[in-house]
Amino acid sequence: MPDYYELLGVPRHAGPEEIKSAYRQLALKYHPDRNPGNKEAEEKFKQISEAYQVLSDPERRQLYDLYGEAALHGMDLGGFGAFDDLFRGFGDIFEDFFSFGRSRRRGPTPQPGADLRHQVTLTLEEVLRGVDKELFITRRATCRACQGSGIQPGSQRAVCSRCQGRGQVASQRGMLRVFTTCPVCRGEGTVVSQPCGACRGSGTVREEKKMQVRIPPGVDEGTRLRLRGEGEAGRFGGPPGDLYIEIRLAPHPLFTLKGKNLVYRVTLSFVMAALGTEITVPTLEGETRLTIPPGTQNGAVFTIPGQGLPEVRNHHRADLLVEVALETPTHLSPRQQELLREFLRLEQESPPQTSQDRRRRNQ
Repeated sequence: MPDYYELLGVPRHAGPEEIKSAYRQLALKYHPDRNPGNKEAEEKFKQISEAYQVLSDPERRQLYDLYGEAALHGMDLGGFGAFDDLFRGFGDIFEDFFSFGRSRRRGPTPQPGADLRHQVTLTLEEVLRGVDKELFITRRATCRACQGSGIQPGSQRAVCSRCQGRGQVASQRGMLRVFTTCPVCRGEGTVVSQPCGACRGSGTVREEKKMQVRIPPGVDEGTRLRLRGEGEAGRFGGPPGDLYIEIRLAPHPLFTLKGKNLVYRVTLSFVMAALGTEITVPTLEGETRLTIPPGTQNGAVFTIPGQGLPEVRNHHRADLLVEVALETPTHLSPRQQELLREFLRLEQESPPQTSQDRRRRNQ
């Protein structure tokens, strides 16, 4: 028989966890169920299993370290002649990889509730101030009749007759005894013989809940607000899910958005732009006056500070941007045509002005 430490590939000073980890890897590699008909793998599996049983036991390991394998002759090493006995000795390890051995679960496993999503559409005015929204959420809630157990009040869960409460059933595959999840109780070990009439055994019922949600100022399109525990109820003692409020912004009849800035587009005649004028500009809170200087060009942008949307964190407000678009008249009266021709004649007689000349004239 090879040296036990060499079989597991660990040093002689290896600790229990290192030995167990090495054995798990080798057991997964050489397990007969993964190597059907391979006698060498079967023999290797027996050897590493024997090595693990000795080195994982402090008393046996001490004897082995002092006197070698001979010191263990005559000791009961768990009956390596029968795989069924072998698996019984290593059930906790094989459950991790192959679901072998008896289940330790009793009763249903707690299941967390599902998360919910609800979309809320805001106007820009609501984004500016923040708003309290009344929501109606349809969700699954814990059944009040059975308190979420799914069992008719006054009765209790019964032991599964198929697996006798173990949650697993055994089947023979050659020399191997394989354990799989019980198809009747789905591994829970118990079944509901008398389901709750209110929830039909599910433990939850559908309800519509009314709630008030505070939306802070300055939220952006696509912002998600998380309300912990306001999702669907968990089952069998599991925690509830969360409710996510997804923000959408409604189109505004006057403004568009550029980041946090509001953009307002105003149309002026070329005469107003040339001579300069004063206009009234709407805001989210009323109106304000804006002076358009002489010689304003098409596409010019004027900034009105502090009239945009606020930031969520510090409530600092962005700006209102006024974009100018010049309008060319399409229907002119005879008098207007006469004046424009006179304007054109004077412009042609005057020497062309540079931008520097225009700036000097406006000073």
